[in-house]
Amino acid sequence: MTDAALPPRPPITFRTKALYGVGAAANIIKQRGITTFLLLFYNQVVGLPPAMVSTAIMIALIFDAFIDPLVGQISDNTRSRWGRRHPFMYIAALPVSIAFYMIWNPPVGWENEALFAYMLVCLLTIRLFDTFFELPSSALLAELTSDYNERTSMISIRSFCGVAGGLIMQLLVYQVFLKKHADGTGGLLERGGWQTYSIVAAITIFTIILISSAGTHHQIPYLRKPPVRKVTIPAMVKEVAATLNNRSFVALTVSGMFMNVSLGLKTALELYFNLYFWGLTQGQLALLTVTGVVASVIGVVAAPKIAARLGKRMAAITMFFGAVVALLLPIGLRLLGLMPENGTNLLFGILIVDFMANGAMAIMTGVMLQSMIADVVEDAEVKTGRRSEGLLMSADNLFKKIVSGVGVFVSGTLLAYVAFPQGAKPGQVDPELLRNLALIYLPTIGGFYAVAISCLFLYRIDKSVHEANLRALQEGAMEARTTDAQTEAGTPAAAGPAGDLTPVAPRP
Repeated sequence: MTDAALPPRPPITFRTKALYGVGAAANIIKQRGITTFLLLFYNQVVGLPPAMVSTAIMIALIFDAFIDPLVGQISDNTRSRWGRRHPFMYIAALPVSIAFYMIWNPPVGWENEALFAYMLVCLLTIRLFDTFFELPSSALLAELTSDYNERTSMISIRSFCGVAGGLIMQLLVYQVFLKKHADGTGGLLERGGWQTYSIVAAITIFTIILISSAGTHHQIPYLRKPPVRKVTIPAMVKEVAATLNNRSFVALTVSGMFMNVSLGLKTALELYFNLYFWGLTQGQLALLTVTGVVASVIGVVAAPKIAARLGKRMAAITMFFGAVVALLLPIGLRLLGLMPENGTNLLFGILIVDFMANGAMAIMTGVMLQSMIADVVEDAEVKTGRRSEGLLMSADNLFKKIVSGVGVFVSGTLLAYVAFPQGAKPGQVDPELLRNLALIYLPTIGGFYAVAISCLFLYRIDKSVHEANLRALQEGAMEARTTDAQTEAGTPAAAGPAGDLTPVAPRP
């Protein structure tokens, strides 16, 4: 159904934007749990070798990556009284929550191979049903608004909700569920606290999914409906290839691939660096988490303004570069002997400021990139005549998740290469071992980030191009109405090569 055939849409209220945005918190709570804590939990608490843990995570990410395009294409072509997206979103809530609880409560006394299989099954289930929610929910953005700047604003709200939700749950881990007590009990290596965390996180994920899905339910009458048609597998493959053959989309995808290798590596080793390299306490980690919430507020407030001033592409490149510098600089200075000693207030103060700078610029980068992907939707529609939000979002995720799994796998490989001890206590790890880890980490992650930033220069959709695309689509919709009127009046209508009416003429 073209926009011309849809009922007039009332303005999107802040309430709708907020309820749509809060859905990101479910994904980030799940994602932070897996990327930040799972390697530490299964390696240092359960006792699995790090290579086995990172291999399971990588397999699950690759599985998820290939499921994404399938779910995206099915979602784009689904016809139901609840529209294309919402049936999948509602279905996801219960299975993903149960699987998330189970992964933090593995059986006691099992052999490593059995624990590996248990962990992998839980991860695959989480990834499958999380895709059922996150992908259709993300695809809704391009349908809820086509305005160039409003998209950035909505993504800012969604990014803030995601980051804040993930960081608040992380703060609860440090200060409530696994708090380190004065008598030495508790802490991240205490198994009992993880059960409480898993219960609260699973219930939170379930509730957020239902609230966000219901919060956008009233928008269903204004969302596009796919045409009634018979789609064969060869035709579907041809459509997918045509949709993804977009220069700006390819630039974003390649950039995202290199970025996500680095993100997978960074996230998996971040807690190791904080606990062992910097010697931070759990109380200090909690303060860093609070700083992250503040940084996310700064990022989401500043992102739309910077994007409007510089344009999305240059804003993304500038903020991306700044975030990478902030991430790598403290470790580099420590290797050069220019950072204060561990345990000093000066060191922690420097890390707080650096963490806030990195977090704010990383949030702004993420907002820009998501908004840029949304703008590809109309660009691809003008060229192909098809609306494929789900396919574009899922294809973007496919490549990112494949290589993100590689990043997680590399993190486990690096730990194994430097012979990082199992059950290690902060302050008791050989400084030379930590130095070797940092020396390998810096050039690896820095190189991947450099390629990611360079690819963004190839993105070509600015505000003027986007508005030209909207005008072309509007003209196509008017032509479709004229064609329909001529058909009803008995006047022959022009047909495409296959005899189908073409509402939008593809652009060369």
